[in-house]
Order: sequence, then structure tokens, then C-alpha cells
Amino acid sequence: MGDKVRVAVVFGGRSAEHAISCVSAGSVMAALDPDRYEVVPVGITPEGGWVLADPAQRLAITDGELPEVSGGTAVSLVGDPAGRGLAVLEPTAGIGRALTEVDVVFPVLHGAYGEDGTIQGLLEMAGLPYVGSGVFASAASMDKEFTKKLLAAAGLPQGEHVVLRDASGAVCPDPALLDDAARERLGLPVFVKPSRAGSSIGITKVTDWAQFPAAVATAAAVDPKVIVEASVPGREIECAVLAARGPGLPEASLPAEIRLRPGVDWYDFAAKYINADDSVEFDIPAGLTPEQTAAVQAAASRAFLALDCAGLARVDFFLGTAPDGRDSLVINEVNTMPGFTPNSMFPRMWAASGVPYPELVDRLISSALASGSRPAR
Repeated sequence: MGDKVRVAVVFGGRSAEHAISCVSAGSVMAALDPDRYEVVPVGITPEGGWVLADPAQRLAITDGELPEVSGGTAVSLVGDPAGRGLAVLEPTAGIGRALTEVDVVFPVLHGAYGEDGTIQGLLEMAGLPYVGSGVFASAASMDKEFTKKLLAAAGLPQGEHVVLRDASGAVCPDPALLDDAARERLGLPVFVKPSRAGSSIGITKVTDWAQFPAAVATAAAVDPKVIVEASVPGREIECAVLAARGPGLPEASLPAEIRLRPGVDWYDFAAKYINADDSVEFDIPAGLTPEQTAAVQAAASRAFLALDCAGLARVDFFLGTAPDGRDSLVINEVNTMPGFTPNSMFPRMWAASGVPYPELVDRLISSALASGSRPAR
């Protein structure tokens, strides 16, 4: 392949966000310049099997049907850094012939077993450069409880929230653990969420405490750690962050605003991916004052640094008004591998900021190659 960079785009995975990962990966692979890159499409099935994906694999939501990794040649990541890539799994003999060396990995994985530090650790053991944050930042950003703790330690504002724990301090998704004092502090409505998930999967908006036990059960089916967050009034603002080119502070994009259409209660999975055209409108860039834009960009960059992120992140905010009339900016969450679907905000914010999709993907891969393999952190 001459001087082409060999990029393994890894997608799918064992999380509830499997389908969205497939859609994101399809967009990433379509954006890679074939004159510069050789793409190695590696799908992970819902059961965790790694396959060299069929080029005809559907990687889009079609008529409401979600894509899923299925079929393909079974492969395995070579754990020895000297192997630098993938090997075919022979049905009778286990790991067989070498398939290919890989220059860099783009793990387009959302949720558990991908965005949470697990595959990052695996890639570091294999000595392969990869796009995105390292083990620690990925794990901390995936867990909403610890994201909030680290951001609070950096002086960044958080909404009221409670993690359900029993008297010993162990995580226990028992609705009875939310006592009257906590309910009074949180108020209604609240959002009951799996602590380690994304794409609004497993989240319920609770407007009556009678709905609370069922909401906890729904969240706990995705993740045994359940977090209950108070509703934060305000505009939904997002900001994309990229690591600097070389030494320097991270760069923040122009912010965007998500506006729900009449009749849409909140930004759930269907509004994000299934009925997006009928559910939401996006202002890119957001209609903010220069001072508000600067405040959002500064807070997004601070959050990126506070969590020790690398490569990229998307920081989500609520922008409201404090009792004294000043702006109130609250961080909702940080995504270290945000969506790259056609509707995703991360690439659209950078496009509005002067970085088109192909250039964005190229920059992320170049940054990963420059950083080389990293020790776990």
C-alpha cells in the first residue's frame, strides 16, 4: 500500500450503544481519504467477537432499523507489541496467520467496553497508538459520578444529584435509598440514569415519585450504578474540544444549541437518532453573546484538562439564569468519544468552526500517531 497509513476502525461492541457506534464508524470510514489511508474495518459483535467486517456491512439506520455487526472473518488483537496488529483466528487452531500490521486504531466505540478505558488498556498493552483519551480519562468520563467529582474539584459547576448507595456505602439501586431529604433537595422532575452509559439509553424522566421505582429498574438494567439528577432549567448547549496541535491548551469549537420541537419532552434516544428531523432543531453556532460563547469555550477546555482528556471530547452544558440575573452555566457530562453520525454535534460544530469532517478525522489520526503508544494512565 506504499506510504498509506493503515487505520483499524473498530466499531460495534458489547454496549447498549452498539448500533450508534456502527453508524459513527460508517461516517468516519467514508471521510478517510483513500489516497492517504488504508482502512481496516474491525467490527465487534454484541457478544464480543472481533471480526474483519464485510465491506457490505450496513452501517446506517435504515427505515428505523438499527445496524449490527454480524459475520466476517474472526480476528484477534495481538497482545505482544511486536505483533502490531491483528491475526486471523483459525477455527481449529486458535490464533493463526498474521492478517495485517496496524499503524493506528480509531476506536469508534460508545459506552461500556469501549469508551470506558477497557479497549484503551488493551491497545496500550498491544503497543498501538489510538485516537482519543487514555485509560483513566476514558473511565472517569464514562462514570457520571466520578466525572462530577473531578469537575467539582476543578471548580466547575454541577447540578444536584444523588448516587444510590446502601448504608455501607456500596452501590445499590434500591429506590428506597433515596430518602425524603434527598427528594426535597432534588425536587421534580428528576432524571434517573445508568451511571456508565450514553445516548440516553436507560434514562427516564420522572415527574411523579410513583414513577421512581420503575425508572430505577430501567437504569439498573443497563448499569448497576444508578444516578439521580435534578432537572436543570436552561438552554442545552454543547461544545467540542480538540487537543492542541503540539504543546498548548486544547481548542474549543463554536458552541451549538439543541432546541426541542413542540411536543418533544426531552432529548431521548428516539429524538437523537430515530426521529431527529421531527424532534429537534440545531443552532450551529448557538445564538450566544460573545461573552457567553467565551465562557462556554473556557469551561469546556477546563473540563477537558480536569479529566486529563486527550484527542477529543464533547462537553454538554445547561445555560440558565441565576437568581441574581447573571448567566448560570452547569456542566451536564463529558463524552470522550462523541458520536460521529451524520446528525452528531461534534463534527458539525467543528465544521462551523472551519474544520470540515475529513480534516477533523485526519487531525485526530495525526495526533494519535504523534503521541505514539502510551503508558496506562
